[in-house]
Amino acid sequence: MVPRTCIFLFSCLFLNLSIGATSFFNLSLPHQHPYPESVVQELKRRVNASISLRRETLAAPIINAAQSQCLTGNPIDDCWRCDPNWSSNRQRLADCSIGFGKGTTGGKGGRFYVVTDSSDRDTVSPTPGTLRHAVIQEEPLWITFQSNMVIKLKHELIVNNDKTIDGRGANVQITGNGCVTLQYVSNVIIHNVHVYNCVPSGNTNIRSSPTHVGWRGKSDGDGISIFGSRNIWIDHCALSHCTDGLIDIIMGSTGITISNNYFAQHNEVMLLGHDDNYLPDSGMQVTIAFNVFGKGLMQRMPRCRRGYVHVVNNDYFEWGMYAIGGSAGPTFNSEGNRYSAPADPSVKEVTKREGVSEGEWSNWNWRTEGDVLVNGAFFVPSGEGVSVKASSVEAKSATLIDQLTMNAGVLGGPRDNSGSVSNGGGGTPRSGGNGGEDDFGMVFGSGAALLTPSLPPPTTVFLSLLIILILHITTKHGGLQ
Repeated sequence: MVPRTCIFLFSCLFLNLSIGATSFFNLSLPHQHPYPESVVQELKRRVNASISLRRETLAAPIINAAQSQCLTGNPIDDCWRCDPNWSSNRQRLADCSIGFGKGTTGGKGGRFYVVTDSSDRDTVSPTPGTLRHAVIQEEPLWITFQSNMVIKLKHELIVNNDKTIDGRGANVQITGNGCVTLQYVSNVIIHNVHVYNCVPSGNTNIRSSPTHVGWRGKSDGDGISIFGSRNIWIDHCALSHCTDGLIDIIMGSTGITISNNYFAQHNEVMLLGHDDNYLPDSGMQVTIAFNVFGKGLMQRMPRCRRGYVHVVNNDYFEWGMYAIGGSAGPTFNSEGNRYSAPADPSVKEVTKREGVSEGEWSNWNWRTEGDVLVNGAFFVPSGEGVSVKASSVEAKSATLIDQLTMNAGVLGGPRDNSGSVSNGGGGTPRSGGNGGEDDFGMVFGSGAALLTPSLPPPTTVFLSLLIILILHITTKHGGLQ
């Protein structure tokens, strides 16, 4: 009788563990925003408020010249750039983030660390005063640069939690082996730096904190690699010419904003999501706003596996294959972007679904609202209640996009990397929009159900204890022979 009881209990335990494991691996991420549409609406409110303030300032009887010149309608820039003493209040930048990366504080509240040495000679014992020495520290740091510098990395630069890399006031260029890695960290801001010519490296020891040195395999050669991290904000950077991606966001990363950057001269620009079968990426949430996707780009602007991506008020000059792509059913919310198609008639489509039939992707939630479609570009939406005709807006919105992206890239110098690396490739300039209505898109509800965290049922623990008790009693009294 006892053996049958044990067999029955073991069966119950296995069933509960199986159900619990299935539930666990389909969880959304712990730091995923439960209502992504509210984040989208908040961003829209911020943009509209900044635009209204600019219009009111320009319409005032007595115009403040400095104020009218600095206000662009871009809520990030208008948050800090109109302060003539911004350099004395650098940490105000941390209050200006928007979208899913809103609340990213970086090194706010920490001390300032001034990088004085551009060298990168030792990845295990970095020299004080170097960028590598700064980013590995445990404490929150606001990292600035004493002067213009080109930092040629020996191997990948592994950034610790609670750091701001603030290149304002200097021409800071990061290039070389591995480039920037954010792995299992939170609260990192990278602002106003050039990142280019990043190549694979590794198979060496690299220090990631004052107390930890670890062996690193070969890196992919990404410009910025975001791996299992949250609350990350990449703003006003220029990225080009890397071996793999310019920015990769993978392995359950979430709470990320990519804004005001200038991308150019690259094939696979931005990958979101590790693998079609990696379920934690279902909780990935990324805002891509006010960027310029410039000349010489081919694809992945971005390419997303799972997750939710808000692509808003970006300027796409052209593409070689497609602009926005995805697989494994990601949600794309595209609002108020300008998509300028290349001359090649075979690649006019903005969107691309990877490796699935229309019968499958027709249920994916891909929305377009208020997008400006230029030179024959067309966006194929999908999801419940969506018509097959992509929308476009009148020409005044093209002017608005110019205004919102006018300062994309690095501030205070060449906005892109054209002064640092050879350009090659190239693309035709974009033109204005045509026909339609509305400056900004309406907000769509996501058709993808949000997954809520849950744990294996309490009965699993109870059954485990019960089995241990029965085995103890029966073994002690000779019940199991």
